[in-house]
Amino acid sequence: MSQAVPQAPDANRWRALAFIAIAQLMVVLDATIVNIAMPAAQSDLGISEGNKQWIVTAYALAFGGLLLFGGRIADLWGRKRTFVVGLGGFALASALGGAAENQAMMFGARALQGVFGALLAPAALSLLAVMFTDAKERAKAFGIYGAIAGGGGAVGLILGGFLTEYLNWRWTFFVNIPFAIIAAAGAYFVIREPEGGRNRNPLDIPGVLLSTLGLVALVYGFTRAETAGWSDSLTIGMFVASGVLLTAFVVVEAKVKAPLLPLRVITERNRGGVYLSLGLAIIGMFGLFLFLTYYLQIVKGYSPVKTGFAFLPMVAGMITGSTQIGTRLMTRVAPRLLMGPGFLVAALGMFLLTQMKVDSSYAALLLPAMLLLGLGMGTAFMPAMSMATQGVEPRDAGVASAMVNTSQQVGGAIGTALLNTIAASATTSYVKDHIAGATAQPQQQLVQLEGMVHGYTSAIWFAVGILVAASVIAFTLINAGRPNLGRGAEEGADDEVKIPVVAH
Repeated sequence: MSQAVPQAPDANRWRALAFIAIAQLMVVLDATIVNIAMPAAQSDLGISEGNKQWIVTAYALAFGGLLLFGGRIADLWGRKRTFVVGLGGFALASALGGAAENQAMMFGARALQGVFGALLAPAALSLLAVMFTDAKERAKAFGIYGAIAGGGGAVGLILGGFLTEYLNWRWTFFVNIPFAIIAAAGAYFVIREPEGGRNRNPLDIPGVLLSTLGLVALVYGFTRAETAGWSDSLTIGMFVASGVLLTAFVVVEAKVKAPLLPLRVITERNRGGVYLSLGLAIIGMFGLFLFLTYYLQIVKGYSPVKTGFAFLPMVAGMITGSTQIGTRLMTRVAPRLLMGPGFLVAALGMFLLTQMKVDSSYAALLLPAMLLLGLGMGTAFMPAMSMATQGVEPRDAGVASAMVNTSQQVGGAIGTALLNTIAASATTSYVKDHIAGATAQPQQQLVQLEGMVHGYTSAIWFAVGILVAASVIAFTLINAGRPNLGRGAEEGADDEVKIPVVAH
């Protein structure tokens, strides 16, 4: 397909990246910062044990269900406008969450955060995709973005710990407001979106309804499986409904004139490989965050703040992998040679964690494991984020970006439910087999802790396999050449396309 002559890069693009990065950090932080605050918020607002999951689920359903719609809105309205509206709405919803007086207000605020997050996240990534077109600059920009996307969650654990322990759980919501105001003001004055990238076709309403309902049913199915079990009739019903709705969505998208998700976005081999491998990797990672948080706090007795700091090696590894390894090699080697080995290094870190015991040393076992996990995921994330939007038509940049977020969101829901179920089942079975031999109370407590750790390591074995599968998919499906090579790259052509590099 013939390429249009590229416009001169925007002189403000690096300043724009700073504000996009602040917004991305806010969204990623929010995913983990609220987890730390949940027990205190639950107690203050009188939320029952059965309902507490809705603090997370209300957000996940709105965010996961509306992402494709949010991506299409960004292509229709313009990414800058969608980005600023998303930030404003997210700040307002965060203020409502921080001021919540009862559970209905809290759940409503979380759902509203999800709605505006679904506008904000695809707009942020698609702005990067259309503003950074030079291969080397794109590598740097996506290196920074990938480091934030990967490491921000762990930073949220530290910040959440500090705010909950030294201030109040409400500040885990209020902290979003300054982030949003700074990012929105900066974006309004600094970002100039390239012209000609809008998709002004009318909205595909059947596609919006089918995709939203299908994704909501899928995310809720996995969330419910975690609490009610996989054989629960509503859990099964949600999975069946999701399968029917998403199949109908694909059929509709193949036939309508202006589809919500043009199938060309996902059927392109490299992008399809990125969405699939990234989704699998997130399944492995999400469960791990949860297990390590519980292991450090319950088994090791760490405070929330100390737990957050314990995750810092993973953050350092992600930043190093993304900005040093990924960015430096992305214009020199094919993406699969970063993603495939990256997922394998992460799998090696995960494998070390299968050796966890009640008395395992942080320095000897957890520290190297987390460094490897961070390095591997950071190295793989960065080219994945770039590949997901590379070569896509400008009018499809929003939905292509939304698909990255959708694969992460669905992967997170699957990972939390699947790995939690495996862990809970293994723990129950271990305690049942060993509790009879423990007569004194200290022995019984030790069996309970050993059972928990046994459950975690059983689930982590599955996570190792999932990361290896992500690596295999990256090696086999993703066949693009170096980003600064021409069309012949896949066949090994060595004629470089001369792209003018604009100094910044």
